[in-house]
Amino acid sequence: MSHLNIDKIRADFPILDQEINGKKLVYLDNAATTQKPAAVIDAISGYYKGYNANIHRGIHHLAEKATTAFELSRKTIKDFLNAESTEEIIFTYGTTDGINLISQTYGRSFLSKGDEIVISTMEHHSNIVPWQMLCEEKGCILKVIPITDDGELIFEEFKTLLSEKTKLVSVVFASNALGTVNPIEEIIKESHEVGAVVVVDAAQAVSHIDIDVQALDVDFLCFSAHKLYGPTGMGALYGKKALLNKMPPWRGGGEMIKEVSFEKTTYNELPYKFEAGTPNIADVIGITTAIEYVNTLGKKNIADYESGLLAYATEGLEAIPGLKIIGKAKNKVSVLSFVMEGIHPQDVGVLLDQQAIAIRTGHHCTQPLMQRFGILGTSRASFAVYNTKEEINRLVTGIEKVKRLLS
Repeated sequence: MSHLNIDKIRADFPILDQEINGKKLVYLDNAATTQKPAAVIDAISGYYKGYNANIHRGIHHLAEKATTAFELSRKTIKDFLNAESTEEIIFTYGTTDGINLISQTYGRSFLSKGDEIVISTMEHHSNIVPWQMLCEEKGCILKVIPITDDGELIFEEFKTLLSEKTKLVSVVFASNALGTVNPIEEIIKESHEVGAVVVVDAAQAVSHIDIDVQALDVDFLCFSAHKLYGPTGMGALYGKKALLNKMPPWRGGGEMIKEVSFEKTTYNELPYKFEAGTPNIADVIGITTAIEYVNTLGKKNIADYESGLLAYATEGLEAIPGLKIIGKAKNKVSVLSFVMEGIHPQDVGVLLDQQAIAIRTGHHCTQPLMQRFGILGTSRASFAVYNTKEEINRLVTGIEKVKRLLS
């Protein structure tokens, strides 16, 4: 465990201090979304209360203040990911939006019939469906990296999928359903050797793992703010400047233009050519505060603490007869998926909710992964920096109660 003051951290999150069904809330659904510290809530509220104005276009005081705060977020994300330039940071609605942007711009422009796209068995639907749509439109071929029974990529099989036909590889950094952390650096290296461009879905990884896009040499990387103690409906796409400059805009409208006439429109420079219309200004401003909060705690401190929680919870759940953990990779973020013999995951979730314990149940937007394990879904507990061993004890006790009621 780390030296973090967890009581002080918990006090930063107003939502945690409540009761449900007469019991203190235990929130263990962090892989779906993390809760927000008061500082982030205040930053968003502060924008609306103090300097609500549209950005980039106005010359009055409020517009200039809002523009400065908005662009500070771009620099904050650039530093957080160690990107080379703020021009490489595109604001999106989240990871899904970022992957779709790549598919609809880079994919449409540079992939053609017979080209191959490689993804993995453990991908979220948002890193499957956009590529399927592109394959249908362009005649590309989708190939899938298999996984072991422990939920790890079979790396040798991945290497056999690569060829001169491979034009794009898109993989998740850390699985939302299994917790598996993939060997991204090696995946990028092998992909680049055959000339493929690499997209990384960092939605789950961003709050747990230090990410250096230059050291990784990744071509594109997407994440969502709401899984980083920030607001919903906001995220970022990192892309290498040379690639982004070659890509056409996706959405047309205001801000993404340089000059418009009825005869011809010329497009704005990076990053603005990908940011049409009035953006989600308040929530973009909020991500600065969320990243500052994470930086203050220290990414390594957070990772060490969450790793301790995961080990403690794994030990507790494995001691319950009839419970099977799905996903036993050696390298995991703090996600714990499980099934119980003879008990539907939804029933587990409902009965735990009656005990004020919030987990996630279902296929977690990874239906092909569930099919790989021959199950319809799992119950999933996922931990953040504000969770405690005492809460895990309540989870274990709660599951034991579910077992007694339904077995």
